[in-house]
Amino acid sequence: MIARLARALFGFANDRSLKRYQKRVPEINALEPDVKALSDGQLRQKTQEFRQRIADGASLDSLLPEAFAVCREASRRVLGMRHFDVQLIGGMVLHDGRISEMRTGEGKTLVATLAVYLNALAGKGVHVVTVNDYLASRDAAEMSVLYGFLGLSTGVIVPNLSDDQRREAYQSDITYGTNNEFGFDYLRDNMKYTLEEMVQRPFNFAIVDEVDSILIDEARTPLIISGPADDSSDLYRHVDVVIARLVNEPDMYDKDEKMRTVTLTEEGSDRVEELLREAGVLKEGGLYDINNVAVVHHVQQSLRAHTLFSRDVDYMVRDGKLILVDEFTGRMMDGRRYSDGLHQALEAKEGVEIQQENQTLASITFQNYFRLYPKLSGMTGTAMTEADEFAEIYKLDVVEIPTNLPVRRVDTDDEVYLTAAEKYKAVADLIEQVRATQQPILVGTASIEKSEYLSNLLTQRRIPHNVLNARQHEREASIIAQAGAPGAITIATNMAGRGTDIKLGGNVDMLIDERLAQLPEDDEAGREKAAAEVRAQVERDHDIVYKAGGLYVIGTERHESRRVDNQLRGRAGRQGDPGNSRFFLSLEDDLIRIFGTNRMGGMMQKMGLKEGEAIVHPWLNRALEKAQKKVEARNFDMRKNTLKYDDVMNDQRREVYSQRREYMAATDVSSVVNDLRLNVVDEVVQTHIPEKSFVEAWDVDGLQREMKDNLALDLPIAQWAEEDGVDEETIIERIDSEAVKAHAAKAATMGPDMMRMVEKHILLTSLDASWKEHLHALDQMRQGIGLRAYGQRDPLNEYKHEAFQMFGAMLADMRLRVVQTLSHLQTTAEPPPASEEPAAAPREEEHVVEAPQQSSQQEGVIDAETLARWRAEVPRNAPCPCGSVHKFKHCHGKLL
Repeated sequence: MIARLARALFGFANDRSLKRYQKRVPEINALEPDVKALSDGQLRQKTQEFRQRIADGASLDSLLPEAFAVCREASRRVLGMRHFDVQLIGGMVLHDGRISEMRTGEGKTLVATLAVYLNALAGKGVHVVTVNDYLASRDAAEMSVLYGFLGLSTGVIVPNLSDDQRREAYQSDITYGTNNEFGFDYLRDNMKYTLEEMVQRPFNFAIVDEVDSILIDEARTPLIISGPADDSSDLYRHVDVVIARLVNEPDMYDKDEKMRTVTLTEEGSDRVEELLREAGVLKEGGLYDINNVAVVHHVQQSLRAHTLFSRDVDYMVRDGKLILVDEFTGRMMDGRRYSDGLHQALEAKEGVEIQQENQTLASITFQNYFRLYPKLSGMTGTAMTEADEFAEIYKLDVVEIPTNLPVRRVDTDDEVYLTAAEKYKAVADLIEQVRATQQPILVGTASIEKSEYLSNLLTQRRIPHNVLNARQHEREASIIAQAGAPGAITIATNMAGRGTDIKLGGNVDMLIDERLAQLPEDDEAGREKAAAEVRAQVERDHDIVYKAGGLYVIGTERHESRRVDNQLRGRAGRQGDPGNSRFFLSLEDDLIRIFGTNRMGGMMQKMGLKEGEAIVHPWLNRALEKAQKKVEARNFDMRKNTLKYDDVMNDQRREVYSQRREYMAATDVSSVVNDLRLNVVDEVVQTHIPEKSFVEAWDVDGLQREMKDNLALDLPIAQWAEEDGVDEETIIERIDSEAVKAHAAKAATMGPDMMRMVEKHILLTSLDASWKEHLHALDQMRQGIGLRAYGQRDPLNEYKHEAFQMFGAMLADMRLRVVQTLSHLQTTAEPPPASEEPAAAPREEEHVVEAPQQSSQQEGVIDAETLARWRAEVPRNAPCPCGSVHKFKHCHGKLL
């Protein structure tokens, strides 16, 4: 009641925001005549003028009207596109660090240039984040013409670039790339050993394209750089044989599709134990004995693989490899892998080669990565349904931008059938009917399996069509180019984030590129003639399709998220074009079956529905929307819960990475090393000499042994203990004094400069090793922490408490590693002879990123002079001259 009254008096928050932005539009438009009068050189000179004004203290906000006017005029001259007034509003929303929701076809890529240009003037770098490499390369290539004209540099980050190429791209004024590439570069940078090796510069401003896809849909998947762990391929295969027999007996396990969980029943546990014994996997003890923890883990992952994951829905098999499929876009995610052994369980299920398991070396979620930017904004066609999550997690407001022209698309109520077979028959009938009018048709499906089922139906009816899913990923551009032609039929898995508009009559630029690719490059007359023919054909086809009613969008089921449905629907009716949309559902669809009401099927049957008949009513639409809202709320809670746990690790990650940078930036870390050694000595002495205790209670032998192990010092501690007036403080001072002398002697042998380098590298490698083991321990604890709820304890609080204690233990372990390594360091022996052709160390890949192989330090001891010479002559990625199979940076280079 109060909310309605407030809206009546003050209007919606979105309307208030739009009014504020609309007031600035006339100010920008008033500058247009003056800016138009400038020559190209004078227009380019404006960039330097703006930069000087910023240097003199002017704010970006004060430059906004002039900068927007200059960017719009430059776009008109070099791209042939002038920003509409609503696009100016979108640019202001992005500059303010908010999310601009603009319908499909409203020109979001062009809108971004306004905020990008204005914020790039500060010289701190602007990142434009896209959902795939194709869009990053395309947008960077198209918009670099505009930015270059205005005197700004543009870079693009795509896979397989060298560090030098990445560093150059990040030094550009504007950098395009995918969320994965930006995130992995951040993690890799924090695994480097010098500041000069790092590629990214401090974060400033990022604009995220398809922001809902990146910050919402992918938020549950962390970025992980990993190295190889112990191989357990045979165990996965043996367990898979057992579980494959078990899944045919439904009484043996409980599956909850709503929560996507599965657990063995008591009877199932007994049956699995029996089968594992027969297979020779369980040799002693019961399934849940402490020594069989690994077997239980493999059983659980194999059970999940067989019951919760389906081929051609969640993943596909190609060329003997298991490749994941993005549930939101339908694209293959080559290089991505499920963690924690699930991927290996799926490989065992499908009978393909089982890749080695990996151990986490560094990880971060997109939620925490993008919160590193001081200023963040985004754009998409569908964000309002997730406005609460954007506000709560990212502190981002969503502003809905009005369309440039009124939307003319007709959205028909959903049709609901009893069975999936009836639904697909109705879809095929409608396709046949609409095709006769020459309207192009886009059919959205939820999986590869369903797109191919519908494709077979149309093939049986001899209806020509194209299928766009992960199997036809390479043909995506050409299929989309023709999807708006008269009578064209395109079946596509989820259209979220495809980034290419379906234009009525066809995409003229893509069609011209396809035509010209078939002609020789030196035939200019022929190429111009071909381009003119394509333009004329597309113009004729546009008129035919426009008169027929525009693009017809058919959805074959509702997705869990309303955004994905809206993205599909939004492909029709772009820029004021006509269009239609209709969704077909059945009671066998996952959304209705899992989340709908149980009464729906009975109600439809009571109404006397015959085979092939459908029910259509606005009430039904509202009921389905409620089901979708329930799912969205559940998914939000899951993401929020994941974030709460990751925030604990994130606080520790920030501390470790900050400490690493301090060490890398310092030229001399000897004082840090001295403090670490004193801490270790203090901790060890306190362990063996209880506070305020008599000498008789001292563990002198244990202390003497630990000093030899940790500090490589053979000290007469037993004699010291017999002296009068000696206490633990005296013991600590004497031990530290001896350790300082030993360290000084090594420094004198190696030379002070060499010792400073050795100290820094041992400090960094020890921190990395301890951090890696800490991440593994946190992963293990996170998996079982939920069970604490059975003991009436809050799992999150338990996780926070134990993670804090483990972090303290990690720091203690790091201190001990540094002290032990430095204390046992020797510099006198000759190097072993080098082999002629040492092999390079293997590299492990997971999650689209190269994960450096972690190798132990070589046992051969190299003298200081040789080490210094290698440091000057051997590249870090070259094989180590000592003759090992490792790279120099992972072998003797570790000490430099």
